[in-house]
Amino acid sequence: MGHDLDRPCHGWKLGIHQNPEDARLKTFCHITLILAIFAAPVFASVTVSSPANGGTVASPVQFIAEGTTTTCSKGVASLGVYVNSQLVSVQDGITLNAAVSLPPGTYSTVVEEWDYCGGATFTPVAITVTNKSGVFVTSPANNTTVGTPTNYIATAASASCSKGVASMGVYVNNQLVTVQSGATLNTQVNLSPGVQNTVVEEWDNCGGASYVPITVTVQQIGTKLSSLQTSSGWNSWGQGPPNFVDCSPSPCNGFQFSHTPNVSSPSLSGKATAFTVGGASGTTPWGDVLFSLPLLGQFSTQGLPDTGHTLLPTLHNFTYDSYVYVTNASITQVLEFDINLYMNGVGMLWGTQCNNLGGKVWDIWDNVNAKWVSTGVACNLINNGWNHVTIQGQRGAGNAVIYQTITLNGTTANINSTYPPFTVPVSWWGVTVNYQMDGNSTQAANTTYVDNFSLTYR
Repeated sequence: MGHDLDRPCHGWKLGIHQNPEDARLKTFCHITLILAIFAAPVFASVTVSSPANGGTVASPVQFIAEGTTTTCSKGVASLGVYVNSQLVSVQDGITLNAAVSLPPGTYSTVVEEWDYCGGATFTPVAITVTNKSGVFVTSPANNTTVGTPTNYIATAASASCSKGVASMGVYVNNQLVTVQSGATLNTQVNLSPGVQNTVVEEWDNCGGASYVPITVTVQQIGTKLSSLQTSSGWNSWGQGPPNFVDCSPSPCNGFQFSHTPNVSSPSLSGKATAFTVGGASGTTPWGDVLFSLPLLGQFSTQGLPDTGHTLLPTLHNFTYDSYVYVTNASITQVLEFDINLYMNGVGMLWGTQCNNLGGKVWDIWDNVNAKWVSTGVACNLINNGWNHVTIQGQRGAGNAVIYQTITLNGTTANINSTYPPFTVPVSWWGVTVNYQMDGNSTQAANTTYVDNFSLTYR
């Protein structure tokens, strides 16, 4: 991509960043996607995604909401839930995810946001809490238009089974596509455009079951760039401790790596891409390989150079979606999935990694402090099989990096973490996606396959 883009990395190449985790500022070095300051709407609001206004739900009631303000430059301070005029829950930040236990009855609830300037706004939500058996779907509502992936949020109760609800699942056109244990469901489901007949079902521990049909019309929201694994223009660099200095092409500095497109098996589409780290010339331990694909802006592989700088400033939401076939989980140290954006001297990186051999947990990237932060969310990869990974990120007020959700194999974790952007001392406009494989202590030869890789932006 040229030496100019490498200038921000000179500090750690000279040994300033000696901590291997800090040295992962590598992501900053190749990257990525920049967002300029966006002219946001001139109002404050609270968007409540759960529960639905007028809905019937089981207890505990899951309140999920996001607050925005453009009247206060300091942003949103906190959000809270009122039940019948009583404040029952408060969380700091611009997002809220709270479970509120309520006895059966009808309630007038309010989700309110407070900003750092003394302002506030709220959204009323009327709900009915029941202790009867059944499935209670908060999202999506029946006979509505939705985007994809679609967030299914539901609870279940079983008055006839003292052992309670065992699991819940979603059927799409008579095919079971996801199952979660317990009496709550929160998952994202990929749906094809058009009318889709879906069913949310619960199974109790006594052999009983109940279900609710949900018919939705699916509309593609945003622009989707598909089959990215087949794109030409992939870049790759080998990196290793202590300073993670780039090298290319392979083999170099004791690293060996490659990517091979149009692999028919294993494949879902018939055109998977094989990504490999290690091999006969890969002898340096703990080395990683950064595979990066420029999508929008400079060096666009999608015919979207944005030379007038009119596209990138309008973007606020990103969905990274891919399938990864893991051939040997015992030597797969880390798999990393990144969305990157640079613009107007501002850098934003949604860095997300499955720390497989470091605790089987999802980590996210702290842009300013250049370090990984554990989410505490389990990352359990399927060995010798396909893993479906979906990551949703958002650009908030002041170019804040908002980690929204991580979905692995049908199970969605609400992350709701926000980090500030960082300063970029180069004139670089672009959006890229990364896929990275980290080698283990012996730099064992390891191959994974990526298929049906897409990025949706709006």
